[in-house]
Amino acid sequence: MKYYIIAGEASGDLHGSNLIKALRKEDPQAEIRCWGGDLMAAEGATVVKHIKELAFMGFIEVVANLGTILKNIKFCKADITAFAPDVLIFIDYPGFNFRIAEWAKKEGYPTHYYISPQLWAWKEGRIKKVKRDVDAMYVILPFEKDFYEQKHQYPVHFVGHPLLDAIADRPTVNPEKFRKEHGLDSRPIIALLPGSRKQEITTMLDVMLDLVPQYPDHQFVIAGAPSQDASFYEQIVKGRKAAFIQNKTYDLLSVAEAALVTSGTATLETALFKIPQVVCYKGSWISYQIAKRLIKLDYISLVNLILDKPAVTELIQGEFNTKKLSEELDKILDEDHRKELFLDYYNLEQKLGGTGASAKTAALIYKSIE
Repeated sequence: MKYYIIAGEASGDLHGSNLIKALRKEDPQAEIRCWGGDLMAAEGATVVKHIKELAFMGFIEVVANLGTILKNIKFCKADITAFAPDVLIFIDYPGFNFRIAEWAKKEGYPTHYYISPQLWAWKEGRIKKVKRDVDAMYVILPFEKDFYEQKHQYPVHFVGHPLLDAIADRPTVNPEKFRKEHGLDSRPIIALLPGSRKQEITTMLDVMLDLVPQYPDHQFVIAGAPSQDASFYEQIVKGRKAAFIQNKTYDLLSVAEAALVTSGTATLETALFKIPQVVCYKGSWISYQIAKRLIKLDYISLVNLILDKPAVTELIQGEFNTKKLSEELDKILDEDHRKELFLDYYNLEQKLGGTGASAKTAALIYKSIE
């Protein structure tokens, strides 16, 4: 069978790579062409557009890059036509994927959506596009099934969260060996996860690094995104004392004591490693003002959304500053606070439904087109 997968961000590359691995078990002769990153390429997929070229963040940024986005849409349609896949698989990335899904449905391609767009957060009206253009939806958060089926009468498959697989399948890290390999000393590690897009990394990391002088008994280590070059981070660090480790976020989290994390999938990853964290977010002023009026949620982090409580502190926009960040970091380094948070993390893991998301999704997709 021929599979065409479209992912546009680092998290999609991760989930896409695990899905490809599972698809190959179902269909050893699978021919896979995709929009994705290094992880999907490592599983043998042919990457026609890399996520480095695709991630535009915020309303203003999308408008500024509209010409590039429209060219990508045109190219994608032509590439799908030339490849003639048996199925199209979309992974989140809704602004782009909904456009392709509408076209693909009319052209007669089976359309499957893995990792639902966050319609429950904003642009709920897009449910009409899902019902019209998507043959099968695979959701990974427990409350998403109720959102689709009870609120909108659209049947979906709840497959559990693929991060559980990604974390469970990784090899155990030897802390001493890890420190030695990356030139780290014996001090406790505070991991910095500033995101994957250039715009957010620049904004978030600069504030995070301002904390370094206040914590001489800890060492700060930046988790470099696979989609960015080390030279890009060096321009932001500007001589401040922080180590840099690229494309080994899970290894870093497995040895960290605490983490400062930009809102996104990384907040859930950090929680599943049982690492106390402060969730951070700051966008452009205009983008934030627009988002604030459109998004009707009590929380921005997946951890708090799934637990439906403020388990981890969220510092958003104006609250994301050195003073507040230092205060919250002190709290998550306190032992009593950490114990309470670990209980919340355990409950979070139970809610996510167990391992096997990629395998379940691959089996359902293959069965539907076999």
